Amino acid sequence: MNTATVSCPYCGSSVRQTKHGKTPSGSQRYHCPACQRLYTPVPKPQGYPPETRHLALKLYLEGNSFRAIGRLLSVHAQSVANWGNAYQAKLKEQAPTLPRPEQVETGELDELYTFIGSKKTAGST
Repeated sequence: MNTATVSCPYCGSSVRQTKHGKTPSGSQRYHCPACQRLYTPVPKPQGYPPETRHLALKLYLEGNSFRAIGRLLSVHAQSVANWGNAYQAKLKEQAPTLPRPEQVETGELDELYTFIGSKKTAGST
């Protein structure tokens, strides 16, 4: 984009629009001398595409570790962990609630051990 054809989205001025660095995503930033504002005419999206996130989740469900997925997809392992946590939270919101009885009639316990005081070891009497 040529600086002569760039116009400020705030005031509409196209006079002396100067380049003013780049955004973190790599888009060109401009400065308007008329209104003293910075703007980016064509911003680039930040983050990873949804296909990469979906593939990372598939790999995680297949049993790969976060670090292995990060190496395979050239993504930071913490990003993969964050995607997994966000997906888990989304699943919890969608999970149906199971019916709970008002009153329990029968309870069954299997292999329950209870120690009163302290646990005795095999060596002491």
